Amino acid sequence: MTMTKNPPPTTVQQQQPFHIDKEALRAAARNLDDGAVTDGYRGNRKEVIAMLNDALATELLCVLRYKRHYYTAKGLENEPIKAEFLQHAQEEQSHADKIAERIVQLNGEPDFNPRTLSDRSHAEYDESESIKDMIKANLIAERVAIEAYRQMIERIGDNDPTTRHMLVQIMAQEEEHADDMTDLLDL
Repeated sequence: MTMTKNPPPTTVQQQQPFHIDKEALRAAARNLDDGAVTDGYRGNRKEVIAMLNDALATELLCVLRYKRHYYTAKGLENEPIKAEFLQHAQEEQSHADKIAERIVQLNGEPDFNPRTLSDRSHAEYDESESIKDMIKANLIAERVAIEAYRQMIERIGDNDPTTRHMLVQIMAQEEEHADDMTDLLDL
């Protein structure tokens, strides 16, 4: 009796080697009307720009809130807290700058209109007078920003990796800000 051996199961399927059609890429790249946005962009530009403009409003309002708190916090014992407020204001400004730049890259117009800033912002402005209330207001605003960015990241998914990456980076820094405010509450 002869036994026939079955060939071993194949664990690796054969794939075609990856190949980029250079001529097609070059032809598509000659369409200069869309700037940095190529034919392969899968995001809904109008929706992404609208989300980013709301995020821009939020960041600008946060700059103003942190600056107000920096300038109005009183007492020598609060100097380290004031320094934290100023640093956060500068970082929020950096976020706003990145967002505005991305809006322009997507062929949109960043909305810096001060008349509608507060209405478009996810966070609220705050005029607290006590240092504890300032810290609480900033912690709430940071938590609002974190959740807003999480929702935007989820909505964008893999359709716009550049915007997604930027938002993930900003959200990480907002989480650091929230940690900072939580630490200050415990002082």
